Amino acid sequence: MDLKNIFLQTFGTAISAIWWLVPLSLFLAFLKSPFVKGMFGEFQVNLLANLLLDKQYYTLFKNVTLPTENGTTQIDHIIVSRFGVFVIETKNMKGWIYGSSNQKTWTQKIYKHTTTFQNPLHQNYKHTQTLRSALEIDNDKIFPVVVFIGDSEFKTAMPDNVVYAGRYIQFIKEKSQLILSNLEVMAICKKIESGRLSPTLKTHVQHVKHVNEIVEARSQKADNSCPKCG
Repeated sequence: MDLKNIFLQTFGTAISAIWWLVPLSLFLAFLKSPFVKGMFGEFQVNLLANLLLDKQYYTLFKNVTLPTENGTTQIDHIIVSRFGVFVIETKNMKGWIYGSSNQKTWTQKIYKHTTTFQNPLHQNYKHTQTLRSALEIDNDKIFPVVVFIGDSEFKTAMPDNVVYAGRYIQFIKEKSQLILSNLEVMAICKKIESGRLSPTLKTHVQHVKHVNEIVEARSQKADNSCPKCG
């Protein structure tokens, strides 16, 4: 047997032994993607709501995309009850989390790697204001909640409405004062259903495109700003 045949046979045997590593690597990368992490986080929030909130008193809406003047805004979860309307933003993150209610950006630290991300309270503020306008209800009847999913740890004191996944149901149940009538709850649910965009792939793609355009515009604005005057 010549060297060429030996090489081809050895190479073929090696490929046969490790071919499965390629699809496995792709699958693992897919599991770690922001899309899948987001889906898993939303699944956890949905599961806890379905298990621990009485459907007779609480109505859950998932992935609600609402039209705005400049495009769309997407709300992870809305829970409607006579105790108020809860607007939930989920964050699937790990590492140490630093931030406060007034900071424009928060910090995530994983060992020596540090990144910043938009203050989720500010992000959720847009959601609550869009929803308040659509529902025509007062601010004191809407409660924004930020839920952190994953292996993260708060390293600074957080506001009461920034919680780990295991505590967000408790936060909702602590609101025990009846502030909406049954008729108001029914009207709110009807408005959400009629006002939301269809939860289709097309709607999601259009929303992602809108978000990317906003990020790009902010990036260009930062690049063109004066380094001394901002």
